[in-house]
Amino acid sequence: MRPRARACGDPASAGGSSGTMLTAAEYGKTSWELLVMVQQRCGEEHMTFKLRVEGKLHIGGLMLKLVEKIKAPQDWSDYALWWEQKSRWLLKTHWTLDKYGVQADAILHYTPQHKPLCLQLPNMKTIRLNVSFSSVVFKTVTEICRTLNIRRPEELSLLKPDDPKKKKKKDKHKDHALDDVLDMDALAGVFQYHILKLTVSAAPLDCSSEPDLDEVEAALSSLEVTLEGGNTDRILEDITDIPQLSDTLKLFRPKRLTLRPYKEYWFVFKDTTISYYKNKDAADGEPMEQFHLRGCEVVPDVNVSDKKFGIKLLLPVADGMNEVYLRCENETQYAKWKAACILASKGKTMAYSSYRTEVRNIQSFLQMKNLAPSSGQTTPDLDSMEMNAESFVSPRYVKKYKTKQLTGRILEAHQNIAQLSLMEAKMRFIQAWQSLPEFGVSYYIVRFRGSKKDEILGVSYNRLIRIDMSTGLPVTTWRFSNMKQWNVNWEIQQVAIEFDQGVSVAFACQNCKVVHEYIGGYIFLSTRSKDQNETLDEELFHKLTGGQE
Repeated sequence: MRPRARACGDPASAGGSSGTMLTAAEYGKTSWELLVMVQQRCGEEHMTFKLRVEGKLHIGGLMLKLVEKIKAPQDWSDYALWWEQKSRWLLKTHWTLDKYGVQADAILHYTPQHKPLCLQLPNMKTIRLNVSFSSVVFKTVTEICRTLNIRRPEELSLLKPDDPKKKKKKDKHKDHALDDVLDMDALAGVFQYHILKLTVSAAPLDCSSEPDLDEVEAALSSLEVTLEGGNTDRILEDITDIPQLSDTLKLFRPKRLTLRPYKEYWFVFKDTTISYYKNKDAADGEPMEQFHLRGCEVVPDVNVSDKKFGIKLLLPVADGMNEVYLRCENETQYAKWKAACILASKGKTMAYSSYRTEVRNIQSFLQMKNLAPSSGQTTPDLDSMEMNAESFVSPRYVKKYKTKQLTGRILEAHQNIAQLSLMEAKMRFIQAWQSLPEFGVSYYIVRFRGSKKDEILGVSYNRLIRIDMSTGLPVTTWRFSNMKQWNVNWEIQQVAIEFDQGVSVAFACQNCKVVHEYIGGYIFLSTRSKDQNETLDEELFHKLTGGQE
């Protein structure tokens, strides 16, 4: 059995005063052989060395001792020691082996800190970069974003793809439950197919008709602002004149033991409130009821082929959500009212410049659902087409439809957007993606305190959503802006959160650290301003997302 290193304060390791010389026999008792593997250049075999060391040897001294033994004319400045068994870099060169806890059974690697990494970007492009493997992930991501000229590095991280073959069978039913909630419209593949077709086209791309990079950056910035419910340069189009909506809509409020159908009323949308009256003539008096939309959930209830354009509003109350169903007459009315509801849920009015963009996004999404090709267009010959339809839709649709059915639906809808340029198609795809009700929401299976069944917790950039697993519908929404504090009990993996008005919730999940990091990360993002030159407060970021550290 190989001897173990003694602790720095171990009396047995003391050999008198610091200047006392050890004999060969004494040195043999206090030292041991340490195995170090040296990574060579690409294509060369690694070298292995055994060095006799003592626990009081510093990491810097060990590296110097190693380089002297290698005797190779090479730049070793980027090299550092990696402890394989502990998955740890030994970067503090003034620390001793004893302080790090390195003992005779350790295997160290002397290897470069910067290594090539294959990255798949959000646009699905793959690049290869030289990155630091010895830095914390946050710093490495920051460097990657700086190299690629990507703003807001705190919004991104590194994810290692899961191996589907290693998925546990016992979690299969949970995957299906989440799949029902995360279902993305199959027709989103329409834009993906068109973009891919233009990208890989054999003909050279004519960039003369495409916007300049500055225009693209401005458009993306506008989309970013729209997502956040903010504005561009103009916060209000006219601060003295906030637009209103007024029209005849149908209303239905589900109650127990009732089968009453939708009933027509005169509705007025003002600021962030909806009021409804018996008819238009009664609009000068008191409304029959008012709905305050700040903090509500807006759920689409649409079937384009059946001409059904409904909006489901889930209005927050202390103990849950109140359901209200609105029914519009046509696509135009639906787009205007839904866009107003979405902004109102974020505390914004129709005076914000993002309102018109939101209306266009909704209309684009409805058009994408309309499969009928324009007049004069011919139906594509599916037998002559070569397309991997499975790559454009979610796995659920692959199981639900045959390949030929998917191909037909995508190609028919593609004819409606075939004239779009590459940049226009990309922008339309982003808009349609943002219009999806589940956009920007991460889902986790949790067990709320006092409940006997699993439920789904949705974490978005500004709220938490309690979702019924059987129906996939929101039950309660809590806004981060109303949060007073949150705590994590790591022993039982439970998150407890306190909100205003004495509301508190607690839930347990398999990995509370991830949920905690999401909450802390989104709260950190809310502190960031639009100034691109703003210094990143790394200390605050780690404080909010630090987990168990």
